[in-house]
Amino acid sequence: MNDPIRTEIEAAVLRRLLEHLRERTDVQNIDLMNLAGFCRNCLSKWYRAAASEHGLDIDDATAREIIYGMPYAEWKARYQREATPAQQAAFANTRPDT
Repeated sequence: MNDPIRTEIEAAVLRRLLEHLRERTDVQNIDLMNLAGFCRNCLSKWYRAAASEHGLDIDDATAREIIYGMPYAEWKARYQREATPAQQAAFANTRPDT
């Protein structure tokens, strides 16, 4: 597989992942963090870092809107629920030390 084809495939996979996450608004970021070690906000940070490597300056709000498919505040108002004590405990036990 050559690099341009690999890049096209990887881009298609990212687009499908974002579409899936936008459809699955029932899956909270804390659930993703507890199970997979990353969430939508992580994706937005990775997106921003990759853009920076290509000389593009994208702020947090723009990167989050790209990942969430809408402004972050709107997504939070529509879909984010208060984390349960069990979710918070799991997060405290699994998050990496920073």
